[in-house]
Amino acid sequence: MYFIQMSGFPGSGKSTLAREIANRMGFIIIDHDIVKSALLNSIEADSSFDGKLAGKISYTIDFSLADFHLSQGHSVILDSPCLYEEMIEKGIKLAQKYDAEYKYIECYLDDFEEINHRLKSREKMLSQISEIRSKEGFYATLNSAKKPIDFKCLVVDTSQPIERYIENVIRYIKFRMPRGIK
Repeated sequence: MYFIQMSGFPGSGKSTLAREIANRMGFIIIDHDIVKSALLNSIEADSSFDGKLAGKISYTIDFSLADFHLSQGHSVILDSPCLYEEMIEKGIKLAQKYDAEYKYIECYLDDFEEINHRLKSREKMLSQISEIRSKEGFYATLNSAKKPIDFKCLVVDTSQPIERYIENVIRYIKFRMPRGIK
């Protein structure tokens, strides 16, 4: 059983890669944008509701869903930008709780124009951004990605077509570290 945390800037290809992994390996995807967009849709009329609170609540829902599916013996992919240390800590603890193999995959694309092209051309959910206006903000966020310290992570160059890296991703997922080594 596996618990995979996706990471990467919006538009970097996390959801595309998560879907391909799920299709090939039969994993369940918890998509943060679906959860947050559903929450935002349900409170849309309440202008007093804080967007940051919606994000916090949706992460709580994400991890609750992941916990449930892992408890049922299913492998889970958490499709989220993973920008906070506490998310990594929660992910590792959740994997340990169910003796699931923990994997961390970062989709990395450092091309400002390509990210903006992807953001503008995708079908946007309520929780998703549609454009990046500041190169400085983009690179600051890109370079502040959080990674687990004690685990081997996979960073994928998603500027390439998925066919070029999917087999490497599957090998990374299937590789089991010997007990005692993370």
